[in-house]
Amino acid sequence: MKHHQGIRPQDIVILLKMITLKKTPWYLKDLAFELKISQSEVSESLHRSQIAGFVGRDKKRVEREALMEFLEHGLKYTFPEEPGKIVNGFSAAQSAAPLYHVFRSTESYVWPHPDGNRRGHFIRPLHKNAAEASMLDDNLYELLALSDVIRTGTRTEKSKAVEVLKRRLL
Repeated sequence: MKHHQGIRPQDIVILLKMITLKKTPWYLKDLAFELKISQSEVSESLHRSQIAGFVGRDKKRVEREALMEFLEHGLKYTFPEEPGKIVNGFSAAQSAAPLYHVFRSTESYVWPHPDGNRRGHFIRPLHKNAAEASMLDDNLYELLALSDVIRTGTRTEKSKAVEVLKRRLL
């Protein structure tokens, strides 16, 4: 059995994508294509997630309570992010379109991207292809944005993001 090297940021992206698929059958190649991640990377990710207890033995079912516990208590420590300089990109975190009505943030946050139509503080996404993958899946976009709020927000914003994530995941 391969040695477990710890959870990586793309593992969270893959798990959140699996949740958006609900009961839709999928293959590794489907996840790889939709997330712009190689099949081998997806396979390794699912192996790490299985060892961590985030997916079942079949590697097809997300253990939602375990993932939610990690998102709530571990994400901000494992993958912290501080907003950076003002750049062009796609709305992220509290500024993301599906969340703006929840947070009403006075700051603007973006995932840097040359095709982005917003200016805001730079936030490094959990995976370099998160913006492209989110353009194809609004539900994934919302889950990733909520995860970014946990990584970057104030205590109140983090608490609200956890509350919304629990409604979406559990």
